[in-house]
Amino acid sequence: MNDKELLRYNRQIMLPQIDIQGQERLLDASVLIRGLGGLGCPAALYLAAAGVGRLILNDDDQVDLANLQRQIAFNSHDIGRLKVESARDTLLRLNPNICIEIISSRLHDTRLARYVNSVDVVLDCTDNFSSRFELNKHCVNSSTPLVSGAAIRFEGQLAVFTPGINNSPCYNCLYADTDDNTEITESCSESGVVSPLPGIIGSMQALETIKLLACPQQQSNCKILLFDGLTMDWQNMTLNKNPHCQTCS
Repeated sequence: MNDKELLRYNRQIMLPQIDIQGQERLLDASVLIRGLGGLGCPAALYLAAAGVGRLILNDDDQVDLANLQRQIAFNSHDIGRLKVESARDTLLRLNPNICIEIISSRLHDTRLARYVNSVDVVLDCTDNFSSRFELNKHCVNSSTPLVSGAAIRFEGQLAVFTPGINNSPCYNCLYADTDDNTEITESCSESGVVSPLPGIIGSMQALETIKLLACPQQQSNCKILLFDGLTMDWQNMTLNKNPHCQTCS
């Protein structure tokens, strides 16, 4: 690290859990963020600010007026632009010393697997089960940590999966991959979401990613965090590996 980087990341380097070695791990790390909505925007901003050296942003959507209530990487001038292009510009203004790759098409199958294999951590910031199950499958196959978030109405959920470590479960252990899931999938456009909620969950996805990269000694068994924004209550549940899971068992 040069003197400017030492000054930029000083507040993190001061933490004994991170120190210079942890900050160097962040600078050398690669992260794939799939989905640049209410979750992906704050996650990307904090990872860029923290100094993650390479961010791969994947989203095939354009910025819409209705996005601006919660997707804080964009502003009114970005309406109509590709989300990945607008987010890249915002992140580089925040930290011009990182590398950002953008993918404006949907990643599937072997192409998605190649990107998952090339990074240290994957963030699932999507909003549908089919994308989540596909991403989970490739993370399990490549033993790539997966940080999953969800937010709707006043309710948020966060989970970290570390395939191959401590007999970790996977996303498929939490939700069965069946057609029934399509009936219970809800979106913000249908059910609504309060503005700061995706920011809370997305920021926590960034926090968990930084812990995985900079202080791997902090890894623990998978826990599911459930947040109620109305009561400000958190529930913490341990998830065990499903011995009959279709993906990881």
